[in-house]
Amino acid sequence: MAIYHLSVKPVSRGGGRSATAASAYRAAELVHDQTTGQTFDYSRKRGVEHAEIVLPTEAARRDINWARDREALWNAAERAENRSNSRVAREYELALPHELSKAQRLELVRGFATEIANRHGVAVDFAIHAPHREGDTRNHHAHVLATTRVIEPAGLGEKATIEWSDTNRRKAKLEPAKKEIEAIRERWAQLANERLHEHGIEARIDHRSLAVQGLEREATSHLGPSVSALERRGIETEVGRRLKREGLEAAQRRLEHAAELGKIERERRELSVSILDVSGDLAAAKREREAGLSRPPARSLEALQKEGREKWLAMRAERLAKEGAPELGRSLEEEERKRSVERWLEYRRDQALGKERAPEKSQERKGPEKDLERGKERDGPEIE
Repeated sequence: MAIYHLSVKPVSRGGGRSATAASAYRAAELVHDQTTGQTFDYSRKRGVEHAEIVLPTEAARRDINWARDREALWNAAERAENRSNSRVAREYELALPHELSKAQRLELVRGFATEIANRHGVAVDFAIHAPHREGDTRNHHAHVLATTRVIEPAGLGEKATIEWSDTNRRKAKLEPAKKEIEAIRERWAQLANERLHEHGIEARIDHRSLAVQGLEREATSHLGPSVSALERRGIETEVGRRLKREGLEAAQRRLEHAAELGKIERERRELSVSILDVSGDLAAAKREREAGLSRPPARSLEALQKEGREKWLAMRAERLAKEGAPELGRSLEEEERKRSVERWLEYRRDQALGKERAPEKSQERKGPEKDLERGKERDGPEIE
């Protein structure tokens, strides 16, 4: 994916640098420094895809062409400064989206250089470098050198506003130089994203810090051309060791951070389970409460005692009834015997009445009547 990188570096004599040497190296050309008499020849340097000088639109309108010569431009920049620690150029180092083609990257860098030239009225010398043959094949980048003074027909004029001190900028009702740099960084992101969108590429870059974007990953570090060259030749450098050490520390921080995030996630899940348990308990309690409301109201202690006494009396009566069953049986047997006697007596009376009505046929009687006559002296079953 496309990455954002824009660094702003001063080219200062105080750091032992010169504009002539920087321009020769970036453009892979030969430049002679007329002030020191040195010649910087990088014409055999490989990897420079394109180098070009861009002037402000006003300079083109005024037909200022002398600054299109690289050696003339940067010698003028050196002559314009007379202090030993003067800033003779300003460099913008850009990472180019590898998703774009070579022509599209050139169009993008040219557009950015033109905006810098018009914004500050300076000359801009840019060079596009291809990835190093032993490095990351996506590392397309550009070096943009801008003069610190405005372009004039006869040479370089006053300092550009971006080079003013904050005091002078405030007097001119300008924001601090830091704000100016932030605006340039944002503008580069806008230009790059516009080109990506125009060519149907979904990748985007963001000039904001990772913290502001809400991203957890660590920012990347750059070795720089000199250190990178030494490292490629197998020469270990202090900068390389420091970056490796910082990389290990960053990796350790990421691991610790990931572990902490894992711990927080586990605690969150446990808390969620606890909340669910409590919710279940609350739901059960609510159901129990609703069931209690649907039950009849509780009775008083006196009512419960009265009901218990009534049940006890009923049970006692039932038990006594069961225990008194033999006496009840004997009473029923007695009544049955009495009824049997009464039925026998009633039978005897009926027999007596029948004899009085029937005619006497003979003295001798046969059958049942004879048997009855024989039992005339009997009074019926004995009654005990």
